[in-house]
Amino acid sequence: PDDDHLSLSLRQLQLATLLCNNAKFDPETMSLPLVERKVLGDATDSALLRFAHQVSDTSVLSPSFERTFEIPFNSRNKWMMTVHQGSRTNPQVIKTLFGANIMDANNTAANEKDDMLVFVKGAPDVLLPYCSSFWSATTKNGHQPLTPEWVAELTRMQTTWSRGGKRVLMLCKGRYSPYLAQHNLSMAGSSTSNAIQEELTRQGLQELCILGLVGIMDPPRAEIKDTIRACRGAGARFFMVTGDFGLTATAIAKQIGLFSTEREPHTYENIMDPSLSASSHGYEKSTSDVSLQQVEVGRPRFREGTSLVLTGSDLAKMSPGEWDLVCTYEEIVFARTSPEQKLRIVTEFQHRDGVVAVTGDGVNDAPALKAADVGVAVVTGSDVAIEAADLILLGGFDAIPEAIRLGRLAFQNLQKVIGYLLPAGSWSEVWPVLINVFLGAPLSLSSFLMVIVCCFTDAFPCTALVMEQEEFDLLSLQPRNSKKEHLITLKIYAQSYFFIGNTMTFFCNMFFFLYLKEYTGVGFSDLVFTFGNIPEEKLAARGITLDEFNGYYVNTAQCVCFVTLVILQWGNILSVRNRRMSILQADPFRKQRRNFWLFLGILASFLVAVLVTETPGIQEIMLTNSVPIKYWLLPLPCALFIIVADDVRKLIVRVFPKSFLARIAW
Repeated sequence: PDDDHLSLSLRQLQLATLLCNNAKFDPETMSLPLVERKVLGDATDSALLRFAHQVSDTSVLSPSFERTFEIPFNSRNKWMMTVHQGSRTNPQVIKTLFGANIMDANNTAANEKDDMLVFVKGAPDVLLPYCSSFWSATTKNGHQPLTPEWVAELTRMQTTWSRGGKRVLMLCKGRYSPYLAQHNLSMAGSSTSNAIQEELTRQGLQELCILGLVGIMDPPRAEIKDTIRACRGAGARFFMVTGDFGLTATAIAKQIGLFSTEREPHTYENIMDPSLSASSHGYEKSTSDVSLQQVEVGRPRFREGTSLVLTGSDLAKMSPGEWDLVCTYEEIVFARTSPEQKLRIVTEFQHRDGVVAVTGDGVNDAPALKAADVGVAVVTGSDVAIEAADLILLGGFDAIPEAIRLGRLAFQNLQKVIGYLLPAGSWSEVWPVLINVFLGAPLSLSSFLMVIVCCFTDAFPCTALVMEQEEFDLLSLQPRNSKKEHLITLKIYAQSYFFIGNTMTFFCNMFFFLYLKEYTGVGFSDLVFTFGNIPEEKLAARGITLDEFNGYYVNTAQCVCFVTLVILQWGNILSVRNRRMSILQADPFRKQRRNFWLFLGILASFLVAVLVTETPGIQEIMLTNSVPIKYWLLPLPCALFIIVADDVRKLIVRVFPKSFLARIAW
């Protein structure tokens, strides 16, 4: 082709990319070089706008064509259409740029009664059935019939570019003779009319002329590959749901590591006939059995190393049984999907006990974001997507693995808080009541002191547990089953009540009765089953009246029990902060697990205990008494015993991971 025809072909493509476009440059950056200007619009329109301005000066093009109507791109149609009328004020510019013959042949002259110029851009596989010709620089008038050979060539070109990860768009032009305009009705005033849109869709998509194909490289974010790797290491499956062409989505999936192998992914044919999965990749026949199998930890085994590509048309005809097979794949790309299909993908995985997180930034993503267990929007996304989401990413996608880690850390720390509170806050406070009611011995802990333990002395240290760092790499753990593994489990109850709780209950009541034996001569054996009938002869031998015993001495013994419980909780908190590691391996002093807040919490609980037992006003009103220094010191080795005993338990769990203790360990 000669230079004039080649230049004319490029001009046609330039005009289409400029006019069938909703992006625009930020006026504040127009003085900057083209590559530095900021574009207001989506990535595809932004790329086409920059291309149009790179071809040649566009200052006279936009004013020369008045846009009279538009059908925006949507994920269902996969195309965008704009309708233009030549400007009456500058018709000569159009003829100069595009040639008189071409203008006359396509009825794009400046006469307002002529047909209107239509530009369409969209997916090649969607627009090809509506095309009858293509623009060629080798013919005199530019038009050449679209033969099956050329359709095959264009399809081959789309396939080649898509395999390279390019988003391929076809740009076409046509003409439109509006019936409403011929009857002197205002197009502008009826721009929202459904009748006009239906007429335009029906007529504007007829006998289109292909102006060219464009391939757009929309490189994935630099951090996405590491994000996928980290999420998979955490046991999360990572899928792609996109409106792009299947081959483009597959190529991008391989670039970012979403598809971990170079083998061709499975398709819908493999779902309809699972035996193809084995024969096509050389697997044993047994691998075609993709039913959910239970592994040692009780979680389903997925088809590791197998990838799957499904299109929107595939999803439309899938049965529930086929969805069962799809949900066992480790790596999936859903291409050419609509908003309704995105929503269905979320619900199908949720129906199979999946916890689904969805990331998105567009209006079309809003239904899926809302239905997901965790909707994650990007801060630069649409307002609708942000409103529908549960979380908003202020930075890059590399924040997702960190969010998973912090979520698991918060969950574990909450379990540690519960494990810390249960022994003293409930178990050790229930037993004094049970002993009093069923064994008839005096109440070893008053209701006031129980409240102090729950609301004050336990509150400060357990708050410090929230500041704990991870004990091991939390991203190496497999996800928990949210329907079976709750925040508090039977294992936590067993640890808190039967191991730590019983130990603390024993020591607290032991010191209660030890104090009474030492100071009144009446011990546990003398008080059990008395139900208030205290042996007065033993009290008289010490010169103690019954009222003094039930008043001062019992109140003081209750304070001894209270102080013992507070101090034993110090050992409990130093033990519960590590689920598997010894305190020698993960002490609160070294940098990796440093937590000085623990000691601040312990100090606060100590000060509260001193305040309650030593303040005269509180002693008089709440019937508390000063505790002998001896009974402040005796519980300390008992607290150390709790640490050592639990460390021995952890050692057994580490050395014998299949033992009974390991199976019931929390």
